[in-house]
Amino acid sequence: MSAGILYLHGFCSSPASWKARLLADALAARGLGDRLFCPFLSPVPNEAIGQAEAIVAGHDGPLAVVGSSLGGFYATWLAEKYALRAVLINPAVAAPISLEKYLGTQTNPHTGESFEFTAMHIAQLRALQTERVTPSRYLLMVETGDEVLDYRQAVARYAGCRRIVLPGGDHSFSRFPEHISQLIEFCGL
Repeated sequence: MSAGILYLHGFCSSPASWKARLLADALAARGLGDRLFCPFLSPVPNEAIGQAEAIVAGHDGPLAVVGSSLGGFYATWLAEKYALRAVLINPAVAAPISLEKYLGTQTNPHTGESFEFTAMHIAQLRALQTERVTPSRYLLMVETGDEVLDYRQAVARYAGCRRIVLPGGDHSFSRFPEHISQLIEFCGL
């Protein structure tokens, strides 16, 4: 019954992303490397949620979810469905709307694999939207210089949640290394 973290990467990202690797290294340095679950998520939303739910169902002990960008959108759905704590890093609050501009062929820069992102995927994302959030479950981490998503949407959506709002930065959450300890503590490890 050990606590764990499920890390969900963003759209066209992977477990090899900068934040996923830094979190893995930080946990390994604390002797907690086996507590991180970081699957390569399918670009198909229903499949990605299925992958995450399988980890939630199979974990024996407390589990927190950390989601970056689209992973933050997924993390919110999981946190509300399973009453989990969640850390959201520059989350895609309105994923069905913000991802519409990516309809068509996409190539994952981490793997080089191409996939077709379709209107069916947008419909699947719409079905995963949560009506409301439970503020006590969340730690929101955003930078105002996010060039991909409007941080103000996240601040409004997660009003009342514990949050770290930093000036400047970018979509990668450039000051992530400075906040890893807070993230791990919030997740209960």
